[in-house]
Amino acid sequence: MKIDFVSDIVCPWCVIGLRALEQAIDAAADVVAPTITFHPFELNPQMPPEGQNIVEHVAEKYGSTPEQSAKSRAGIQARAAELGFAMTGTADSRIYNTFDAHRLLHWARASGQQAALKNRLFAVYFSEGGNPSDRETLVAAAADVGLDADAARAVLTSGRYAEDVRAEERHWHANGINAVPAIVINDRYVIMGGQPPEVFERALRKIATEG
Repeated sequence: MKIDFVSDIVCPWCVIGLRALEQAIDAAADVVAPTITFHPFELNPQMPPEGQNIVEHVAEKYGSTPEQSAKSRAGIQARAAELGFAMTGTADSRIYNTFDAHRLLHWARASGQQAALKNRLFAVYFSEGGNPSDRETLVAAAADVGLDADAARAVLTSGRYAEDVRAEERHWHANGINAVPAIVINDRYVIMGGQPPEVFERALRKIATEG
């Protein structure tokens, strides 16, 4: 079974979706053994390097008040905690540009370490309050999952894979993916959002029976 997971590093529902999907795969291991490939999606491609305060950002983007933002953040953190993932964001947290992170994830695909790096970057941002647009932070994350730090730094400083990432982003946009997470199974079935594990499990089992 082929699974394409389209997402962004700073998307909380993408963490929730991935954790739920991983749990569903474990639960359905008797019928599926999927390969997951991660693909880039930038929620805020114009975000400057210094990022933006999260409360200001959601106010500008969605019209949310600080109270609404706090309530939403608490709800998302509770959902993540149910799946075993700690989100520690506060009203002082920032959201960042993720283009370099997506370049590094593209590079990690060939080594088979893409999933490990994806999960590490989620932890860096959501659990540790790190800046995923900072290149040394990205290098450290790569090293944490066993990738070569010097090679990771060379990717980031060279600008390598920039066009590959942009081409993938165009591909998914052209195929109707305008929000994330988007989970595409066997190039035919699309599941959107941070669904509960049981929803993913039912879908995996049903698709598996269809061959």
